[in-house]
Formats: sequence, structure tokens, C-alpha cells
Amino acid sequence: MCNSELPQFLIGSEGGESRELDDIDMRKISGHYREEEEEDEDQSERQIMVGICSMMKKSKSKPMTEILERLCKFEYITVVIFPEEVILSEPVEKWPLCDCLISFHSKGFPLDKAVSYTKLRNPLLINDLNMQYFIQDRREVYRILQEEGIDLPRYAVLNRDPDRPEECNLVESEDHVEVNGEVFHKPFVEKPVSAEDHNVYIYYPTSAGGGSQRLFRKIGSRSSVYSPESTVRKTGSYIYEEFMPTDGTDVKVYTVGPDYAHAEARKSPALDGKVERDSEGKEIRYPVMLTAMEKLVARKVCLAFKQTVCGFDLLRANGHSFVCDVNGFSFVKNSMKYYDDCAKVLGNMVMRELAPQLHIPWSIPMEAEDIPIVPTTSGTMMELRCVIAVIRHGDRTPKQKMKMEVRNALFFELFEKYGGYKSGKLKLKKPKQLQGVVCLCPPPRVLSFRYGHFSGINRKVQLTYLPNGQPKASSEEEGMCTVGLLR
Repeated sequence: MCNSELPQFLIGSEGGESRELDDIDMRKISGHYREEEEEDEDQSERQIMVGICSMMKKSKSKPMTEILERLCKFEYITVVIFPEEVILSEPVEKWPLCDCLISFHSKGFPLDKAVSYTKLRNPLLINDLNMQYFIQDRREVYRILQEEGIDLPRYAVLNRDPDRPEECNLVESEDHVEVNGEVFHKPFVEKPVSAEDHNVYIYYPTSAGGGSQRLFRKIGSRSSVYSPESTVRKTGSYIYEEFMPTDGTDVKVYTVGPDYAHAEARKSPALDGKVERDSEGKEIRYPVMLTAMEKLVARKVCLAFKQTVCGFDLLRANGHSFVCDVNGFSFVKNSMKYYDDCAKVLGNMVMRELAPQLHIPWSIPMEAEDIPIVPTTSGTMMELRCVIAVIRHGDRTPKQKMKMEVRNALFFELFEKYGGYKSGKLKLKKPKQLQGVVCLCPPPRVLSFRYGHFSGINRKVQLTYLPNGQPKASSEEEGMCTVGLLR
């Protein structure tokens, strides 16, 4: 691909000015670059500047790059990446200008400065910045989840705070702990209250050999190790929660707004601590279909934490789904479908909110059917998204029907008795009516054998008046259970 076909990202600099990543001053229109002879022309149409304010490691990650490439295909959107040195060193007054801000906390990011920038410039926020303070504290995360009525494991908080001694009551026994009056039998989980601390311990009962499994951020091919230590940590504040017996997997859910959620499962780090990786060294994950209730949970999490792009963890146990962690801004890795969907949802969201304010003529485009073409090891081919089956059981007894012509006056009397002459047809279903028909017929003509024994007329009798004789039966009429009345 030549340079003129690459998507454009601008790096912001002091005073609101911008430069392109490779120092070429170009502007994007309709997802394509102008030819060199047109580069100096003024751009007549107003562009919506979408700012990316995060640590450079995040801004230049593969998922972010994939999504921004697609976001740039919107005619009126230009992406501006805030340089890390500007974010860390410059006052917010010198940060680049933008109409919409995508900003999120990670290690080393000055969240306070980002909040000050939003107060100064008041851009449209994709992810609320003030709520990101709460996401960094597991106590606040659990409180918000509880307030929203979202299921989470039974838990208790141990705050080792000298100012709040009433919240630091811990009694430890061989196979259980009591935290502020709440008892947790082993196995139970011990989490640091800081969401930035990933050293989560799972303690096992003596009947299972005791000890603990110590989880941590992935290092190479390991995500946890076993330790013979069975006593809980004595320094720091922790959340103690009931261990959820899953099927050995964790479900990772990624929202893009309240109406979109992508889910995948991975091997639980609590199993043996060994990370499953594919031939390219990437952690193996499996696509997951969310239930209707889980989709509702995803919507609630997205809205409760005011994070349009948000990741959280689900545990499926005992027939229920429990939220055990909310990670905030998170992207799916290695899913082209997700990249397409994420950029489309974000682009439409930005245009819907800002196009009217900036007097940009725009409406949500009507697109052709999205054909699911995906790359595979065997080349590009269509992806099977679902199988729909309509199934009807075949466990029934074949119908037993008899069709005959009669001239006996008793049948005409029966026909007249039940008003058959009004329409020329009569249908008898009541037991008393069927018994009357049986009484009229000689036994050999009405005997029907079912499973080797006599059952008589057990469903209905249809009588049709035929003044001109029996017509030639059509393919549909053949097999009808009728009695023809002939004069």
C-alpha cells in the first residue's frame, strides 16, 4: 500500500497546532488523501477533531491503530493523537484542541491533568474521566455494581485503616476466615483493594491439600503459581470473596456503548497458571455467546461506570453469571470484526452528537448487507455466524382414515339432525355424535385396529352431501376422512 492510501493520524503539539506522524502536512477528506497538487488548498468543510489522550504505548497499540484506521474513513472525522511528552510535561492549556476526547487511565497517566483539560475545553467524552478514579478502587467498583443490582460474589472488605478500626476485624482459622463478622470458608479469594494490584490469592482447604494459588499479570507463559502458604496476608487492605466454581474459564466482555458487547473466554489462571498460546504466541481465546441476561449486565456496567468502551470479567457458576472485575477502557485483540464494529459504533456516536452542533450535513448511512468475509489459514472465506434450525418432532401415530359412500336413510336423518343441509357439509367430533355414527354402521365397516386392539371412531366424522355423485378426487382430497351421502 502506498503512503497516499494510509489512514491519517495527526500528532498534536503546542498551541493547538498539529503535525502528521511522519511530519508530512496532509489532511484527510472522505477517508482518502489529497493528491500533492491539492495539499495546499484550504479545506472548506469543517472536520471533527477526535483526540486520543493516553500513554503512547496504548495510543500506538495494534487494537487502537486498527480502530483509528477505520474511524478515519468517516468523511468528517480527523484523529489527533496527543504526544506523551506533551501530556506529561506541558500544561493543559497547551494540549491540542479537539471536539471529542478518547482518554483513559493506565500506569503513569496523569488523570488529574486530563480532568482539568476536559473542564477547560469541554469536549465530548467517550469515557467519563471522573469515574475512572472509582474503577481504580475495587471497593468502589463493587459498591457501584451492588447499587445497580448486578450479581457479584459474596464479599467483605477488610480496611486496615487506623482511622476506621471497626472495618479491620479479621479472625483466621485453619479452613476459614471471619471478616467483620462475615465468614468465608476455603476456598476463598483475597484481592487487593487497588485495581492496579493484580496479586490475587486463592486459598484452598486442608482437605484439598491446603496452600494457595497466587495470580499475577502474565509473565511469559505463566499467570499464577502455587504456594504452600495457607495464611492470609497481614498487611494491606483486601476484599475477601466467595470462590466461584466455574468450568475452568473466565469470560471477558468488551462493550462499545450500551448496545454492543463482544465476549470471549480464556483458560482461568486459577487452574494451573499456564497460559495457553497459539502458534504466534498469542493467548488462545474462544468466542462466547452472551445470554440475554448477560447482555443486560453489559449494558448496566457500561452505563453505571459511564465508560463507552469498557471491559469487565464474568464468572459463570451455578447457573448464574457474576461480575468479578471492571477494567475500564479495554479493546479486543485480534478480531477484525470487532475492529470494524467498534469504529462504526464510535464514529456514528461522534457524528450523531457533534454533527448538528457543528452544522455538518450528516445522517447515519444505510449500508448494504455486511458480508462476513474473514482471513483464514486457507485464504479469505466467508464466516459462518449462526445456524438456524426449525425442528418438529416425528413421534406420532400415523393417521388412520376411511372414506366411503352411503345411501342409507339413517345417515340422511343424522345429516339433517345436525344441520348439514345448510352448508352441504357436516363435521362431528363430540363423543355422543361419534357414538351415534357407530350405531348406524355394521361392525365390519367401522372397526379400526390400533396397536392390535379395537378403538372405534376416535377423532371425527365428516359428512358431505353429494347430489351429483362422487367427484373425481384430487391429490389433496385423497386420504380425507369423509362419508359421502348419495341419494
